[in-house]
Amino acid sequence: MRVRTLSSFLGSLTILAIAATPGMALTTGGAVAGSGTPAAPATAPAIHLSPIVSKTRRLTYKGPVYEKTATGEVVPYVPSAAVPAVATATGGSPVGTTASASAAAPAVAPIAGTPQPELLVPGSIARYVNGYAAAPMNAPANVQQVIWTANQIIGLPYVYGGGHASFTASGYDCSGTVSFALHGGSLLNAPEDSSEFMHWGSHGAGRWIAVFGNAGHAYMDVAGLRLDTSAADDPTNQQGPRWRPLRTDNSGYTVRHPLGL
Repeated sequence: MRVRTLSSFLGSLTILAIAATPGMALTTGGAVAGSGTPAAPATAPAIHLSPIVSKTRRLTYKGPVYEKTATGEVVPYVPSAAVPAVATATGGSPVGTTASASAAAPAVAPIAGTPQPELLVPGSIARYVNGYAAAPMNAPANVQQVIWTANQIIGLPYVYGGGHASFTASGYDCSGTVSFALHGGSLLNAPEDSSEFMHWGSHGAGRWIAVFGNAGHAYMDVAGLRLDTSAADDPTNQQGPRWRPLRTDNSGYTVRHPLGL
């Protein structure tokens, strides 16, 4: 009797253990054979956000450069024949200029305000290529468009009020330059002056774009390059809309950025 009862008890334990196995597999992250239910990952994958605009002040770049064609194809960039540099006497207000005028001028096209090649470089930092900016491949599309739009006015003269009556002008002032570029990226509907940029967008520097404004001047950092009409901290000492190194000191400016960028 005892033997039979013990045998029955052990058999019951075996049945219970087998029945419990599927539930144990699900709670430990395993998959039950034939259940058709995939196992859930233990942890979510890490999200790698782009860094806040680069802190480097170097403009030199010797890496690969590509061009986005009209059909959307990305091909290696083949620069055209060398073009003369824009004259240095383009006007503008040299706010805080401390740079030397002896550096070579960038080889930008003598006729600005026209479409330029849509240049691309690998990574998340914009690069300086013959006076123009090549957009990083990892940047959002509207950030790339900001860069390519700004390239259309590189080398134009500084004109006080330029770019405010209309986005299209023969010359641009500081805030007109920033407005023109942001409009090209569908981030601004109407031109703003430097004081208005103090309250534009979201507070602080973004991951891709930082707009600096005060009552008298405005400029913008985009993916590690600075778009500015002032030659402050720029060895070329040239005025008017140009891509320049980042400033060593941005004090005295309110910093804003487009929401999400």
